[in-house]
Amino acid sequence: MSETPIDSGKRTWLIASGCAGAVGGVAAAVPFVSTFQPSEKAKAAGAAVEVDISSLKPGEKITVEWRGKPVWIVKRTPEQLAELPKLDGQLADPASKRNPAELTPEYARNEWRSIKPEVLVAVGICSHLGCSPSDKFVAGPQPSLPDDWKGGFLCPCHGSTFDMAGRVFKNKPAPDNLEVPPHMYLSETKLLIGEDKKA
Repeated sequence: MSETPIDSGKRTWLIASGCAGAVGGVAAAVPFVSTFQPSEKAKAAGAAVEVDISSLKPGEKITVEWRGKPVWIVKRTPEQLAELPKLDGQLADPASKRNPAELTPEYARNEWRSIKPEVLVAVGICSHLGCSPSDKFVAGPQPSLPDDWKGGFLCPCHGSTFDMAGRVFKNKPAPDNLEVPPHMYLSETKLLIGEDKKA
């Protein structure tokens, strides 16, 4: 059997149309594949956040956003710090031993749940249903709080209470303490939320 020769004009046409089809396919695929890349907004939402705490006074709190979550930075007073060890018997997880890898980095597994005793860094989301607790820093009797209240946070949705270290009190709907996000100090007054490894 003899093979039929393909004339050079037809061969050129086949190669050209094949190349054009390949280029068209790549051109159509590039925008489609690029949709799988995270947007700039998404990248920024997951990025670490630098916070200047130089103007934060004892008893004050600031809130920053990290990964779409409110992160509280609270400068505790000496009186608030002194009360923390006295509350251990009333707390569900005073030493932050439940879910430590998820909720409390190793450097914050102490009485204060922080790197520096006076500065609490915590995600302001209740571990029950994701509500945001309110500040109740003033000690003493108040609505929805015990008469011997020493200061902390109250989740208004279902009444969970947390001390000034974000530790949940016993017999409350919230199953866990407030989360301590990864963080580190860049200087005495600059915090980096979202990263805790020095490069």
